[in-house]
Amino acid sequence: MSADEICGHRLLDLLHFPVSARPREQFTALSSGRRSRFTEKAKGKDAAGSLFPVEITALAVRGLTGGSAGVVVLLRRLTAAGAPQADPAPAPVDGPVLSTLDAQVLEGVARGESTVQLASRLYLSRQGIEYRIGQMLRRFDAPNRPALVSRVHALGMFAAGQWPPRVLPERIQP
Repeated sequence: MSADEICGHRLLDLLHFPVSARPREQFTALSSGRRSRFTEKAKGKDAAGSLFPVEITALAVRGLTGGSAGVVVLLRRLTAAGAPQADPAPAPVDGPVLSTLDAQVLEGVARGESTVQLASRLYLSRQGIEYRIGQMLRRFDAPNRPALVSRVHALGMFAAGQWPPRVLPERIQP
């Protein structure tokens, strides 16, 4: 269903649970603070009213005072066998892509970790870390570590609004 079609419907009207009282009890427990999350299998209803298997995960969101501020609900469509439905193939990425190790080094540099801290955490030598950073400095034409982080951020390689900084998964070679 589109967002316009969903708007105005209650969440529980769009889902079908094997036992109807259970989800209401679980949502009540979330909002009262007795639970922090729950996961259930259910059936979702599409625009034609047909049912399909889903997994629903609900998480309580706490406000600054510790009370319940809301609930986040995640729905994941399942295959008929009950396994998560495969995500569509990711679109090709324009721009630079890093190895997993280079992404970890870059994330550490962005957090302000020293060469020794990076070497210890990633089980590499100091020279290995310096070599990888030097390669990235040349690749991104940056004179120093802060400029490297700035350049990579400007290229959109970091997830927005996230601390500690994380390289986007689509920017990491599989």
